[in-house]
Amino acid sequence: MHSRNRFIQPSLYRILDANLDRAREGLRIIEEWCRFGLDNAHLTEECKTLRQELARWHTSELRAARDTPGDAGTELTHPGEEQRTDIQQVLQANLCRVQEALRVLEEYGKVYRSDMGIACKQMRYRVYTLESQLIRYEHRQKLQTAWLYLVTSPSEKLFATVEAALQGGLTLVQHRDKEADDEIRLATADQLCQLCHRYGALFIVNDRVDIALAVGADGVHLGQQDLPLPLARQLLGSQRIIGRSTKNPDEMHRAIQEGADYIGVGPVYETPTKAGRAAAGLDYVRYAAEHATIPWFAIGGIDTTNMPDVLAAGADRVAVVRAIMQAEEPTIATQQIVSQIKGKI
Repeated sequence: MHSRNRFIQPSLYRILDANLDRAREGLRIIEEWCRFGLDNAHLTEECKTLRQELARWHTSELRAARDTPGDAGTELTHPGEEQRTDIQQVLQANLCRVQEALRVLEEYGKVYRSDMGIACKQMRYRVYTLESQLIRYEHRQKLQTAWLYLVTSPSEKLFATVEAALQGGLTLVQHRDKEADDEIRLATADQLCQLCHRYGALFIVNDRVDIALAVGADGVHLGQQDLPLPLARQLLGSQRIIGRSTKNPDEMHRAIQEGADYIGVGPVYETPTKAGRAAAGLDYVRYAAEHATIPWFAIGGIDTTNMPDVLAAGADRVAVVRAIMQAEEPTIATQQIVSQIKGKI
């Protein structure tokens, strides 16, 4: 270090030491969830590799400058740091912690050693990628284990019904309302999104990519006449889920080829939700069971009375509207449907 920087050396070293600690600790917290919570070797290895690369910069020279008793920041805290409501908050807080620490290391590292600044910049972008991969993986894991999909319909008891279903074990909800104006749809979607996330469920918006982005939804569901799927992916990015309605094998294969994360297969039976549309029938369910390579949900007029036929045709996942939205006891209705599905699989 140049002689003109001699007097700032202790402060610089303390900054680098503190942020190397901060970044490594945050990565370890993320790594533990990737390893034990997700059982994902790739994400675990990336966290470990980043920690080891940071450790090489954490020299004894920097550690020697540490002065914990004299650090004014050790007494500073914030109420938000004292409580985490779920694993997602733990992960998000520590991803932000790592990213902020790497930015500090990148800037102050330029003074210490130019190659340190370059290395930390590269690592920061790798952590951004790690964050995207982590969110995408968790969304797909939840989708894989979602057996029941509730598609909402307008109701005076909308929020109470959805919450009752979530209490019954529902893990995937789509907000569908073709009639309300945008202001109401946005406000409703925002409230439903918060409700679903409070229960750890995925929240999908029907049709509207803009509303999905505005409320922080987990994805969007597109009909055949909606925005082209590749364009929706370009707008939503790789993290969010995109579903597509399909009513025949050609539409199914096209949706898969275009990168849909899941498809709706139906309507299996005629339904007022799709008034005027002929039922695709159980033959299409049988076809999907043999040929679909992504998660798919049988949908359209399905309830507890005809579900045995749908399951016998090969469905493992089912989407419903009236069976829950019009149920007297949505919690019990949800539990009954999930029990029927799990009894098959």
